[in-house]
Amino acid sequence: MIPTIRTVSTRMFRTCWATAPRTIASSSALCSSSLHTSAVLHAQVSRQNVARGVKKLNNVRKEERWKKAQASRPSVVLGIRPGEEAKWENCRLKQVLVDMEELVSSTELVPSKHGVGTVYLPKQVSFGVGEEEKKLLFEDLPLLSATRGKPDFEKPKPLPEIEFVNVFDANAPRPTVKDAERDAQTLVDNLSSERQKANAFAKLIDLRNANAAGIAYENRRRIIEAFSLPTNPFDPGRSEVQAALLTYKIRNLWTHLTTYKRDLGNRRGLRKLVHQRAKVLKYLKGVDQNRYEAILQQLALEPESVEGELVV
Repeated sequence: MIPTIRTVSTRMFRTCWATAPRTIASSSALCSSSLHTSAVLHAQVSRQNVARGVKKLNNVRKEERWKKAQASRPSVVLGIRPGEEAKWENCRLKQVLVDMEELVSSTELVPSKHGVGTVYLPKQVSFGVGEEEKKLLFEDLPLLSATRGKPDFEKPKPLPEIEFVNVFDANAPRPTVKDAERDAQTLVDNLSSERQKANAFAKLIDLRNANAAGIAYENRRRIIEAFSLPTNPFDPGRSEVQAALLTYKIRNLWTHLTTYKRDLGNRRGLRKLVHQRAKVLKYLKGVDQNRYEAILQQLALEPESVEGELVV
């Protein structure tokens, strides 16, 4: 029997109908699994974990860059980079200040010839005693005191036996050789006494006898004298002098704070000094760029330590 077209189409329909439920079921299961709530949450968690990992890696890299920049950045307080302490040792300000190690270790006195004899002077004198003051204290004043103000302080020569007439008093005794010898011996004794006084006074003005305030006074005097102009050797208002004085104070206070770390009260004073120095240098930079660069080199300061935002 030859099947008709209707019979063939009916069979094909039945075959498709029998396989259709399994195909639909598999596609529906796939759709339901992709649209399930747990799958969506899992995808979101995966994306969040990836984002957290990227953010954490970026933070680590940022922290490494910050540490690297801080390691190469000069100190805001000291003005030099780590490992460049030799720059401070060779700068002009350091050479001007009193070297405490040398001061303590030096025990010898320097002999100096004066009118009263040899006076042993200390290597470093305190209270601003300069060359003019030394000449006045150890040469002029001892001679005036020994000769009682007489201009001729040499040993007088014996007077010859001559007739001496005193116009004021004819009966006054005339000078003799014994009187001249007595005057000469008196002068020698006076010179010896003044020499002893000068040596004793030289020991008193030794810088080793000064306290912290005396050494600080001597350092300030040296700074003002070193950073002033030759036309005005004592100019504490000059910008270079002000910057040098502030740097000296900052370093002293920093040494104190590193020794006594619980001294929280002086930290605010340190911050004020650092910002005050930055203001002085900023003003000097606006006035004269060459003077600004020169003073930075003389104080062992890097431009990054005095420019921009300073966090102490």
